[in-house]
Amino acid sequence: MYKKTDKSDNRVTINTLAKLKQQGEKFTCLTAYDASFAILLDNAGVDVVLVGDSLGMVIQGHDTTVPVTMEHMIYHASCVASNLEHALLMVDMPFMSYTNIEQALKNAARLMQEGGAQLVKLEGGRTQLDIVRALADRGVPVCAHLGLQPQSVHKTGGYHVQGRTRDAAQTMIKDASLLEEAGADILLLECVPDLLAQEITSNVTIPVIGIGAGGNTDAQVLVLQDILGITPGRPPKFSKNFMAGKGSVREAIDAYIQAVKNGRFPAEEHIFS
Repeated sequence: MYKKTDKSDNRVTINTLAKLKQQGEKFTCLTAYDASFAILLDNAGVDVVLVGDSLGMVIQGHDTTVPVTMEHMIYHASCVASNLEHALLMVDMPFMSYTNIEQALKNAARLMQEGGAQLVKLEGGRTQLDIVRALADRGVPVCAHLGLQPQSVHKTGGYHVQGRTRDAAQTMIKDASLLEEAGADILLLECVPDLLAQEITSNVTIPVIGIGAGGNTDAQVLVLQDILGITPGRPPKFSKNFMAGKGSVREAIDAYIQAVKNGRFPAEEHIFS
């Protein structure tokens, strides 16, 4: 098992990510849900570790993220948080845990106090502006999530690329700006056309993390199980098996980090147009 490194002053913060965007340097993000992988990702130098509600699918075996609860998120976040010394910890607010300002404040506080989150992520555009503003005003770092929103999969009818029509693209561009104005510190774009993601990334001053959003965002995030080639069924188009041809999990993670930072991932075959 990989051992934790000595404590240092190189901890990634929101300011670190903002500076990387300003300098035009890519940063990396991967999911983790337990202590062992948290240590591995931290030692490899991953910048942001996401405890995503994707755990409902890759850990719990559900078809969607909807069954994931606050208790699940807090438990897995706490397993990860105590083992990070470099990476910034971002944690998803699960389905229906932020339906109003009071609920959002309470649950964000739980994720930070009990789960160790340093940044909370929530799905939705302009309908979430009041909640984002309330969180930001009270010192809660927020990552807003646009494009494909897995918590709404039953409403949207499946996992589809978002923003392909002119009206949908314009709405997303506007929502991104509104979320930044409301106080979002980071924006995540999921499954949107490459050119749309590029325009949004250049329009906002906050860092933009992409997943299935082309290669022009400020960072990339993937589910760890996907890059290790152990996800059952057909892998997502936007992902890549970095374990292929590698001798260890650490080598696969190192390859992912280098590919993102060098601009070799995502390649053409991983991009939506």
